[in-house]
Order: sequence, then C-alpha cells, then structure tokens
Amino acid sequence: MDLSYIKKIIKLVENSNVDEIEIEEEGKKVRVAKHRNSIMSYPMPVAGLPMPPATQLSSPALQQAQAIPEVKPKPEVLFHEIRSPIVGTFYRAPSPDAEPYIEVGHSVKAGDVLCIVEAMKLMNEIESDVDGKIIKILVENGKPVEYNQVLFHVEKA
Repeated sequence: MDLSYIKKIIKLVENSNVDEIEIEEEGKKVRVAKHRNSIMSYPMPVAGLPMPPATQLSSPALQQAQAIPEVKPKPEVLFHEIRSPIVGTFYRAPSPDAEPYIEVGHSVKAGDVLCIVEAMKLMNEIESDVDGKIIKILVENGKPVEYNQVLFHVEKA
C-alpha cells in the first residue's frame, strides 16, 4: 500500500457516514477510524469516597446529614461603592496643575463631580449618586480603569 492510497481512504472515511474501516492487503493492515464525539460518548467516573448505605446511618447521623444549613444574615454594607461607567484613564483633577475634585474625608452630595475618566480623548465627569463622605479612593491618578471597577467608597449620610 502506498501513501496516496491511504490518504484516499482517510478522505473517504472523513466525507462519509462510515466511522471505521479496516483494509488488509498483502499482509499489511490499515485501520482508519473517526470518533467525532468520543469524549462525550463515555461517562466519566466520579471520584470520591464511597458513601455507606442509608441503612447503616444511625438516626441522629441521618438527621444531621439531612439538616438544612442555617442561613446567616448578610452583614450590613458600611459604605456605598461608586463605579466607573466606562473603560478609560482615571483623573482626580480637571487638569494636571489643578486641585483634586475631592479628598478622603470630604463630604459630597449627589451630583458632585468626583473625578474624570478619559475615554477616546473625551473627558467624562463621574458624579456622586449619593450624599455622604468619601472614605476611600481606590484608584491612583492617571491609572487605567475598567468598566464597573470600584473607584470610591462613600459613607452614606
């Protein structure tokens, strides 16, 4: 058997509904098989510790295994997060030589400008959406920010 013959057999199998073919000539055997979904066709074994039969569990152990976990109340959030509405570069001041819009400890009202996020040469003013006090600035001046990245923590008034 020559290589071109084997290549023709492979193409035939690829382009047909046949999944497997085996040819034997002059003592030489060639088997061509395609298994498109071979990964999905066999279930994967589940590794783990064997569970004892339910009859071997004592009544208290069975009750404990079936107990519903206690739901803990979520801790109250102590601050409001102000996030970036766009991807861009974070600036704390309107220009390099100007004072920053806000500092940690400053009181802000809803609508006050907190910073600028530059995106594609457009300066987008980011405003506070709550009244409160700035307790943390999470981004350094001139650093890139991602969409929905937290910029400030504000203690609500």
